Amino acid sequence: MTLTQHDIDQEIAAEHAAYEKRLADGGPVEHQPRRDYAPYRSSVLRHPKQPPVTIDVSKDPELVELSSPAFGERDITEIDNDLTRQHDGEPIGERITVSGRLLDRDGRPVRGQLVEIWQANSAGRYAHQREQHDAPLDPNFTGVGRTLTDAEGHYRFTTVQPGPYPWRQHVNAWRPAHIHFSLFGSAFTQRLVTQMYFPSDPLFPYDPIIQSVTDDAARQRLVATYDHSLSVPEFSMGYHWDIVLDGPQATWIEEGR
Repeated sequence: MTLTQHDIDQEIAAEHAAYEKRLADGGPVEHQPRRDYAPYRSSVLRHPKQPPVTIDVSKDPELVELSSPAFGERDITEIDNDLTRQHDGEPIGERITVSGRLLDRDGRPVRGQLVEIWQANSAGRYAHQREQHDAPLDPNFTGVGRTLTDAEGHYRFTTVQPGPYPWRQHVNAWRPAHIHFSLFGSAFTQRLVTQMYFPSDPLFPYDPIIQSVTDDAARQRLVATYDHSLSVPEFSMGYHWDIVLDGPQATWIEEGR
């Protein structure tokens, strides 16, 4: 049977009601989504079902890193965090500045960390060979950037407002506009991946991916806030979004990384 948005809406409502009941019965606040969150079909199909593979690093502590990417400060250029300057022409779309801080559970800055982003263009299309959405590509927008956090944990990107896009899980399924964030830590095995959303997006109630973060407060931590002080006069709108790595105020992080 073909799934409809109505089917997914009912499943989301049922999952939310079940979570509220668990809370009422004394259960813990669930900051992270359940791996088998039914309305998000890909999660059910692809989430890890086996324990992590153990690698014996007693002989060589760097064994895992031998087959992992490596990076250094010399790999970051001055335009890597400005997605509007990476090509010969100007990308199409509303320019935005996204900035915030990378923090630990106690609010202390996490310094010198590689932060990467990737996103769809203003028409809602990724520059990827497996992209199936027939929206136009932008020859002046690749949609990827990276930077290092400074001494106070700050990061900053200049980019364009991504568009929503269909993703075919069910009839008329659309993803809210979002930017993917990757945080590397001090080793590739510490890599964390999450998503940032934009305030007041009308697609929030219909999207099973953001709704998989069942707790309302935890879900709201994925949404950036408009910050006029970050807006660049006559150039870009500004959004602020902090990323908290752990603790009760942690930002949702994708599992199975």
